[in-house]
Amino acid sequence: MNELQLDRILDHCRRLGLMHVHTGLSETLRRAETESWGHLQLLDHLLEEEIASRESRRIKNALKLAAFPFLKTLDAFDFAFQPSLDKARVMDLAALTFLQRKENVLLLGPPGVGKTHLAIALAVRACQHGASVYFTSLDSMIRALSAADASGKLAHKLKSFTTKSQLLVIDEVGYLPLNRAEANYLFQVVAARYERSSLILTSNKAVSEWPDLFGDHALATAILDRILHHAQVFSIKGNSYRLRERLSAATMAADSAAEAALVEPAAPSQNRGPSSRLLSDQTAVV
Repeated sequence: MNELQLDRILDHCRRLGLMHVHTGLSETLRRAETESWGHLQLLDHLLEEEIASRESRRIKNALKLAAFPFLKTLDAFDFAFQPSLDKARVMDLAALTFLQRKENVLLLGPPGVGKTHLAIALAVRACQHGASVYFTSLDSMIRALSAADASGKLAHKLKSFTTKSQLLVIDEVGYLPLNRAEANYLFQVVAARYERSSLILTSNKAVSEWPDLFGDHALATAILDRILHHAQVFSIKGNSYRLRERLSAATMAADSAAEAALVEPAAPSQNRGPSSRLLSDQTAVV
């Protein structure tokens, strides 16, 4: 292949948006020549690499748009530490059929048991499989909607939480109580997504406690009715991962201090009595 042909192919790649092929073509051609690839093998390799590059960029962009506070995976979740959690049911969720059925997922339990980890892990998996995802805490969502309402832009802002994602994760439901106006914002989000798209919600409160959190029992009932109608509920009753990590760190620090005390020699006394001088003299004689 002469330089004129190569330049023309590179220009075609650029104009067609085949940027991975454009960037690595020269190196790929040298490899193909060295390994005696046929034309079909070369073409197959170029297209496969381009698709893989585009998929990687798509996932990276989807994760960025999801606004996760951090990334977690199901592989990193310690199911052995939470025996009350049915691993098989959670792994069934990972198949993402709940998205196809427009179902919701509720993850309930005390602080530190892994609710947010599981919510993010499932949402990350949804991103990887092409779903649009958005993550927010309930407090952040309410504050955003309240500010939009005050500026006359509530309808526009609601779309950010109702129509722009196939999966909306609402974290920390119940950590702060809502007044009636704030609960109404949540109702509008839940009602707009009802039977149209999925929610994952995490809460440190049992569902039976939610009516007392929302400032209006009738409104709370309307919210719960729509959430629970098509929902899978997981109640995690285990211990706190964060507490375990703090205790582990404290234990390691104590062990290190004890080990250092055993290894490090004691400082010599500044006031040596007669017995010390005698022992020293005897040792010197010996």
